[in-house]
Amino acid sequence: MPNVKELKNKYDAIIIGSGGTGLTAALQAHELGLNVVVLEKNEKTGGNTSRASSGMNASESLVQLDEGIIDNNQDFYNETLKGGGLLNDRAMLKYFVDHSAIAISWLMKYGVRLTDLTITGGMSKKRAHRPGSMEPVGFYLTSRLTNQVKKSGVDIFTGAKVTKLLQDKSNKVNGVEVTTEDGVKTIKAKAVLLATGGFGASKDIIKKYRPDLVDYKTTNQPGATGDGMKLAKEIGAQLMQMNFIQVHPTADTDNPHVYLIGEGLRGEGAILVNKNGDRFVNELSTRKIVSDAITNLHEDGAYLIFDSGVRAHFGAVEFYDQIGLVQHGDTLEELAKKIGVDGYNLNETVERWDKAVENHKDKEFGRTTGMDRQLDRGPYFAIHIHPAIHYTMGGIHINTDTEVLDTNGNVIKGLYAAGEVSGGLHGNNRIGGNSIAETVIFGRQAGIQMAKYAREHGKK
Repeated sequence: MPNVKELKNKYDAIIIGSGGTGLTAALQAHELGLNVVVLEKNEKTGGNTSRASSGMNASESLVQLDEGIIDNNQDFYNETLKGGGLLNDRAMLKYFVDHSAIAISWLMKYGVRLTDLTITGGMSKKRAHRPGSMEPVGFYLTSRLTNQVKKSGVDIFTGAKVTKLLQDKSNKVNGVEVTTEDGVKTIKAKAVLLATGGFGASKDIIKKYRPDLVDYKTTNQPGATGDGMKLAKEIGAQLMQMNFIQVHPTADTDNPHVYLIGEGLRGEGAILVNKNGDRFVNELSTRKIVSDAITNLHEDGAYLIFDSGVRAHFGAVEFYDQIGLVQHGDTLEELAKKIGVDGYNLNETVERWDKAVENHKDKEFGRTTGMDRQLDRGPYFAIHIHPAIHYTMGGIHINTDTEVLDTNGNVIKGLYAAGEVSGGLHGNNRIGGNSIAETVIFGRQAGIQMAKYAREHGKK
């Protein structure tokens, strides 16, 4: 990374944050001729995006057609709307769905090849695109995009925390104040993008909007403290739906570092069982429903159960195993003994599940997806999981052009926001695979709109 001493006084666009949104916006804006800089407060790039592990949702993609999957945007729209409790911003959702397939193709151009498909909760088709190597999508995406941004000549400065948005006399945003190890510096720009992520690691903000969740652990990286929302609010931006905080049903919270166990594991066929060895929910209902079902057991979480066949289709398990999160058993009885679950019942549960897969009918809980393979290939595996704070659906109010709106609904000129820092797209519950999609789709849109704005104001 370049030394902060090399920070210039002026750029066409300043991008705050280097997760999926910031990196995508930087590449797209650079493609369109802007002189861009990325400012990241953490010591490394990637943000929360680098922790994502399921996939990137898109409909009507070339990858789907290559696999013989005939999908349509309207279904993706309807299922996301239903999953969000009909509280999604309709215009944003339509833009999102309609630009999802092209985002997959655009990434290919930069060597980010999401050529494998899986399914996530609330979806009827395989829409979650992920790397063919099965490595977790988030790190794959951010590491490659970081390299592409550097290769394009765009500077990323880490350890650079933006503390203030600057405005001219007409209230247009025209720069930032940034604090680095060399002190505070003022940088001017035609446009500024907030790509700072959510507030899942901010106890203060969670306490303000959702005191009931203040004791939950979080899957977020420690830097997800709502900085962008605070910066925007200081200059009159509107925050919306801040009480909509998503709890992810499956996280390993037994260690000081909380690990998200990706939804794709259930998408490939894993089931959830309680202490009695019984299933208790459709594992691929929306995250809200599954999380509530686990919490209502009052049994110190639950267990994900899967076999070698499922493991072979979800590469992130290798990582989970390496760090000690996975219990092994040559038989289900042996596994049950290790995790303190009723072995007889677990055997019966898996037998019933295998029959449901064979008949394509889950009589017990009505699960219709993630039923491609039976759990019949030893050895068997279990991961102990609890729900954890995962995603903040609310945030800065933006329009489909990623322009930030003030409390009167007027555009704050020169200021853009995209990704988890913004609110509205997901309603009251985000569908798995939609956050990575949001970072790329609206990251591109922010890059495009900043370029358009800079061109229009270039002569002024």
